[in-house]
Amino acid sequence: MTAISAGSAGAEPANRGGGEYRRNAKILTASLVGTAVEFYDFYVYATAAALVFGPLFFPVDSPSAQQLAAYASFGVAFLARPLGATLFGHFGDRVGRKSTLVASLLLMGGATVLIGVLPTYASAGWLAPFLLCLMRFSQGLGLGGEWGGAALLAVESAPPGWRARFGMFPQLGAPVGFLAANGLFLVLGSLLGKDQFVAWGWRIPFLLSSVLVGLGLWIRFRLVDTPGLARIEAEEHSRGIPIFELFRTHLRETLAGTCAVIVCFAIYYLTTAFALGYGTKTLGIGQQAFLGVQLFAILFMAVGIVLAGYAADRWSSRAVLIGGSAGSVIVGLLMGPMFATSSLTVIAVFLSLGLFVMGFVYGPLASLLPQLFGARVRYTGSSIAFNVGGILGGGFAPAIAQSLVSRGGVLYVGMYICLAAVLSLIGLISVSRHTEARFSAAA
Repeated sequence: MTAISAGSAGAEPANRGGGEYRRNAKILTASLVGTAVEFYDFYVYATAAALVFGPLFFPVDSPSAQQLAAYASFGVAFLARPLGATLFGHFGDRVGRKSTLVASLLLMGGATVLIGVLPTYASAGWLAPFLLCLMRFSQGLGLGGEWGGAALLAVESAPPGWRARFGMFPQLGAPVGFLAANGLFLVLGSLLGKDQFVAWGWRIPFLLSSVLVGLGLWIRFRLVDTPGLARIEAEEHSRGIPIFELFRTHLRETLAGTCAVIVCFAIYYLTTAFALGYGTKTLGIGQQAFLGVQLFAILFMAVGIVLAGYAADRWSSRAVLIGGSAGSVIVGLLMGPMFATSSLTVIAVFLSLGLFVMGFVYGPLASLLPQLFGARVRYTGSSIAFNVGGILGGGFAPAIAQSLVSRGGVLYVGMYICLAAVLSLIGLISVSRHTEARFSAAA
């Protein structure tokens, strides 16, 4: 590939033949559908944790403590994600993207389906929260290996000048998965009574994951690995252990990429999981109304991802992410005053703005992170940076936010977003402006 030029956004993809278009369409569909399924699995847990898991699985007397325990179980997956990134990154860099992505999808989907049949604390005692956290840990392992492979699948197959736009397809899996997960909870809430929903209705979204995983596997089994991987497989010195080589040769890039990711996770989980729990249980807004607002607001995230993809190919992924991080500071400053109104309309405006900005700090990551690492450690490096950044920014963000609210209100939660944005700006500023050209030369 050749380096990306500033004016390449309007260029047509190379190789205009029908076979090339079909190959690209198959790759982009696989990256989008796979991440959508995995994020659906991840989000059904987040929604259930905000709505029902507290009283079902955690026996503490205080509703606030129950909610805190449910959010803490949500964070367990983030502890597992770097382990998944290391495990699947090793095989992704050594064996191939396709087989690794299939394995991560199977692990994630299996854990999600099993959550749908778990006993509650009332019937199994402490075994219930233990199994819940174990399945959540397994979800984290699966997702830890998913994102990096899906991003590389798209980005390494992109024609010159189209890397960010190809990279936005796996990113769009996040809003698609959210729409599917929360949309299903919204439908179930309207069809079932509250007692029915708490008794068994919440299990349906988890069980339906089996159908979605089957679709994702069917698509991914039809793929071939990317050209870049086929080339490095011929290099004898690529047989080392990727995680050791990563920290020996790309430690600075790993730290910079990790910091760059922090703010997108902070915004996302504070405007979704935390906001849903706080809005329905503290502000007293109806569950159906708040879910409807979030489904509307997530559309702005999708729009932001698409606009960011085009902008990143026009300028650079780094520049767009810096602009998005600066905008995130404004989002953080607005959170406290807008939630303080207790108005669903005002909160809807805030969520739409926050998730729109989220698109600009999330969308270009799929093109930026692979550019930081050499081909032999690219899967591992991208996955480690993305998932460790996820722990720092969002892993325990809902639990931390719940604690901050009890001390100083939502204003303090907004300051959490501001701090996350500053950390991401530090990471992005430390990234070389010439990263894209180096990636093009080595890809």
